[in-house]
Amino acid sequence: MSKKIYVGNLNYNSTEDQLTDLFAEYGNVLSVKIIEDRFSGRSKGFGFIEMENDDEVLAAISALNGKEFDGRNLKVNEAIDRDNGNRRGNFRRGY
Repeated sequence: MSKKIYVGNLNYNSTEDQLTDLFAEYGNVLSVKIIEDRFSGRSKGFGFIEMENDDEVLAAISALNGKEFDGRNLKVNEAIDRDNGNRRGNFRRGY
């Protein structure tokens, strides 16, 4: 089962191809998405990597969290699923 990784503190000029190459050292990269501002198209400085299994995800997080990449120290951890019902405004009150 695939797992997603959050990657923060990216250089605004980093590319999805660069991230693919970086994370491929730790396993099979299924997808890479750098999040962009919808109006300017400029990177927001974070993205998501999808890898094939838990062992690969843990190896990548362990090796890359805090590592310097493209002039910035990466913040790398397991992504939190936004569809779990805990988003702001996406809940029911008990009254």
